[in-house]
Amino acid sequence: MRKIPNNGNLKMTKVAYPLGLFICLFIYVAYIKWHWASATQAFFSITEVASGARRGQQAHSPLGTATHGHEVFYGIMFDAGSTGTRVHIFQFARQPGETPTLTHETFKALKPGLSAYADDVEKSTSGIQELLDVAKKDVPFDFWKATPLVLKATAGLRLLPGEKAQKLLQKVKEVFKASPFLVGDDCVSIMNGTDEGSLKTPGRSSVGMLDLGGGSTQITFLPRVEDTLQTSPPGYLTSLQMFNRTYKLYSYSYLGLGLMSARLAILGGMEGKPAEDGKELVSPCLSPGFTGEWQHAEITYRISGQKAAVNLHELCASRVSEILRNKVHRTEEVKDVDFYAFSYYYDLAANVGLIDVEKGGSLVVGDFDIAAKYVCRTAETHPLGNPFLCMDLTYISLLLQEFGFPENKVLKLTRKINNVETSWALGAIFHYIDSLRRQKNPAS
Repeated sequence: MRKIPNNGNLKMTKVAYPLGLFICLFIYVAYIKWHWASATQAFFSITEVASGARRGQQAHSPLGTATHGHEVFYGIMFDAGSTGTRVHIFQFARQPGETPTLTHETFKALKPGLSAYADDVEKSTSGIQELLDVAKKDVPFDFWKATPLVLKATAGLRLLPGEKAQKLLQKVKEVFKASPFLVGDDCVSIMNGTDEGSLKTPGRSSVGMLDLGGGSTQITFLPRVEDTLQTSPPGYLTSLQMFNRTYKLYSYSYLGLGLMSARLAILGGMEGKPAEDGKELVSPCLSPGFTGEWQHAEITYRISGQKAAVNLHELCASRVSEILRNKVHRTEEVKDVDFYAFSYYYDLAANVGLIDVEKGGSLVVGDFDIAAKYVCRTAETHPLGNPFLCMDLTYISLLLQEFGFPENKVLKLTRKINNVETSWALGAIFHYIDSLRRQKNPAS
């Protein structure tokens, strides 16, 4: 019997990606000049308190003018995801009289995720400390006390019993407090579902994002059509305040519709529960005669394809449609928004050659359907290297259709913008800085 590697668990953020990715996109796609200036001023006001520096005495401050005449500052964001913990160390620079720029990012990931230590929180500290050591090497010593350190745990951590999740976060907070970086009382938290966002620049079309994780999928954009504002269900519109501006956003995270959770639902399983009596889960989306094991959310399932199945794509599409029925809100405006797609959208497209593995690229929504039909047809007679490929492509194709995207809608799939990994972490660190600024100066 073949054992399928666990390439994703349920626990996927409900807020982290929509919030951070869109601030990130705004920075690079919409040219965020106005907000960079405000962000830097806010950052300096915070870090000067931490470092004891005064304006006008930069020669004695760790934030002073560097040897090449520019000011430098840093921010550290930990992403505690479902399959691993990642650290992002951002370096920013500002020439005198100019807006700051992101000059460097250091990124490192460790597995497994924090949830793996739910029953023994002490074991979580070594990985956190290892990533902190990376930050200490990357951030110059004189900047340590002025550099904010934050950890955001993805919403999937909420699937753990509350007490276990809080014990994990408390342990991380203890490790953070012992570090030399700038650590606030809210330095460690679990993302919720209320602060998701996207931004645009005046005179340009709205930019939206699609993110497909393991446990949830998100769609976010800035509405420009009144009908969208009037017809959106409760909870789909939210206001995001960033650097003295407020944006009304269409943003929603569908917990349970991430790729790994969708696989389980398509197979007929239930989250957090082993198959009844250990029975085999049979799916028309797997190659006929295929048998194997698949691990999801620390549970191993026995799976198999439907015997003597023909027209695999048709059968699979029918099953996927059942799973998606009445689960997704459709809005007409998505047809006119420039969308970027990330995570499993990117990975699956690269897997079947729709985009370059390293550079990404653009495709139309219908390309996923074409790829799904081809792969499913192949799977009818030949076992696939990835037995879930027919299922996954069919799911993505139908999910996009449910969102309201026509077949000819162009999507941009990317991992990097301006050579920076597209991650919510960049936006989140700025959001954190801004929240500190507003706490310090409530009237601003």
